[in-house]
Amino acid sequence: MGAFENQSGKVSATVFKEDLLNACGASRKEVICGPAFGVDTAIIDLGNGQALAVSSDPLSLIPSLDMEVSAWLSVHLLVNDISTTGFAPQYVQFVLNLPVSLTRMQFGMYWNHIHQLCKEMNIAITGGHTGQIPGQESTIAGGGTMFLQAPKEKLITSSQARAGDSIIVTKQAALSSTSLLAMAFPETVRNKCGREVQQLAVENFWKVSVLKEGLLAAKTLQPNEELHAMHDVTEGGVLGALNEMADASGCGFWVEWNKLPISGEVQQVVELFELDPFISVGAGAMLMSVKHGTEDKLIEQLVLEGIPAVKVGEFTKEDAKVLIDANGEHKPFAFDGIDPYWEAFFKALQSGWK
Repeated sequence: MGAFENQSGKVSATVFKEDLLNACGASRKEVICGPAFGVDTAIIDLGNGQALAVSSDPLSLIPSLDMEVSAWLSVHLLVNDISTTGFAPQYVQFVLNLPVSLTRMQFGMYWNHIHQLCKEMNIAITGGHTGQIPGQESTIAGGGTMFLQAPKEKLITSSQARAGDSIIVTKQAALSSTSLLAMAFPETVRNKCGREVQQLAVENFWKVSVLKEGLLAAKTLQPNEELHAMHDVTEGGVLGALNEMADASGCGFWVEWNKLPISGEVQQVVELFELDPFISVGAGAMLMSVKHGTEDKLIEQLVLEGIPAVKVGEFTKEDAKVLIDANGEHKPFAFDGIDPYWEAFFKALQSGWK
């Protein structure tokens, strides 16, 4: 079998735990938070009350969509991971394994957008590697690693959710997956859903950053006292990310299904592509685990800053994961790790959608 468990994308929790987790090199006491499934960042004790947060992610390169779109995804998905600490990134390294079909002009456009985005966010590019690789025609063009230094007691990770915490979701589900599909198949989406829906879905792409809400949450609530954990939503969508967060924290959860946020244009696009919006790529949404009783204070501040946010449930001491439907019926939630986005994308491509 070519792919692990015949699955593309991020490896499953089983592969991570069985093949990777117990083979992570030397054990060093400075590593406060090391490798764990569903954990966005590593935390390394630097002494003197300071710590280093480190996070890595793949880079996107999608010439058919645009170099600016590719750069935006590459930078902001990296930023999203490390912003779950409650701090902004300071430094970044890039490893670029580029296809030989990429022209120097295209590369120049891509890199200039990356440079400008990093400059605007005060992130220093400190090095890496750049090369063209024969046979590399993937939309993944390498990887990046971001770093920041901050007071150790103020940093948080996605593994610190506590039983009884309220679960807050910002923005909405399936924001990035539906925006990318509306960009990739504009004619079909316009014809099937209408011009306004297609335009609104595309505009959602520029909302994929969660840095603002990450920083605002850490400013509004006391990190590690009121704000316990954050996790950005990527592969697996809102519920996949929540599943990861619960496993990493040793908790279960209950969620009210009808409170999971989704807008009209997103709903129409997911119906067209037959996607489950709550387990589809959802960059742009952030999950926050906060002390019960502090959620209203945080939601109020987020909304004042133009960031929609809603409480959808709570983490629990029991390890059960439960979805509560509109009728109050409790249904167990289980996620196989398979995000339906790529299957929908390639199905549309093979069907000749434009």
